[in-house]
Amino acid sequence: MEITKKEITLQIKNAKEGSQTAFNILLDFYWSDVYRFQLKRIKNEYEAEDITIETFSKAFDKIKIFNDDYEFGTWLITISKNIQIDKSRKKNASIHSQSSDASDEQVKRIPDDAPTPEDKLITKQNLAELLHFIKQLKPHYQDVINLRYFQEMSYLEISKELKEPLNNVKIRLLRARKLLAEIITQNHRD
Repeated sequence: MEITKKEITLQIKNAKEGSQTAFNILLDFYWSDVYRFQLKRIKNEYEAEDITIETFSKAFDKIKIFNDDYEFGTWLITISKNIQIDKSRKKNASIHSQSSDASDEQVKRIPDDAPTPEDKLITKQNLAELLHFIKQLKPHYQDVINLRYFQEMSYLEISKELKEPLNNVKIRLLRARKLLAEIITQNHRD
């Protein structure tokens, strides 16, 4: 699906107003660009994915301050680059601390309860088939799916369980659901 610059501008405006659908569209559209940028820099799939998740978490948290005079993709890459540089500095200095600069109020703006199209597709699968599909995901995606759907934890509970910032958990779960829905759809076409 080709998305025009005008459509991206509209989705950014909607995201600034809190639209979950707009966040999903922006995540889907820019995910590969940010992920490939990081993979080229650090040559590690897991770290590239983690930094990409943090990038979207931070960008969505700060979307209201995004200046429309700039390219959204460039803004995301800049955030991603800064996160990676910070991580490298911390790693080199042997300082490992996790933090999120998102306030509880800002994090709560991303809805927790409304089922997405991916949620609906996931719940329609029979359990054995669904477990087979989940096992095709990377382990950290399997973990959030398991905690959310099988242990029925809230985002906050998952955040505490994984010792991850709440925003990161939300983005990781969003990405996991999308990947799982793609696996399900692909297998039902075959």
